[in-house]
Amino acid sequence: MRRKLVVAAIIIVCFLLQCTVFQTLAIASISPNLLIVVTAAFGFMRGKKEGLFIGFFCGALIDILFGSVLGFYALVYMFIGYANGFFRKNFFPDGIWLPVMLIAISDFCCNLFVYFILFWFRGRFDFGYYLGHTILPEIV
Repeated sequence: MRRKLVVAAIIIVCFLLQCTVFQTLAIASISPNLLIVVTAAFGFMRGKKEGLFIGFFCGALIDILFGSVLGFYALVYMFIGYANGFFRKNFFPDGIWLPVMLIAISDFCCNLFVYFILFWFRGRFDFGYYLGHTILPEIV
């Protein structure tokens, strides 16, 4: 019970920091996504199941307060937590490169997936035209 309360406190504190403090300290409107860091960290430190649950709650928090489609971010964050859970056997507390690379890849994949799916929801299906004119310049 105590562990669940600590995890809930970590999620809420990271969400509040992400939405308040880091939004004011953003450079060129770029700020860290602490909920991706929390989801990825719990995924590769505690496994697929824990990453899945933490990802769901982080994504649900974003969906409830900021999302336009209920459950979209919960699904994305669940996938990220579950995917990072595959690296649990490769995680060693002394090594820093695996966590840093997994968090960077998770953040990139999350943003790319959100961009493509929300682009698709807007009804713009001609990816040939938009790939060269809007998608690639924004990704780069």
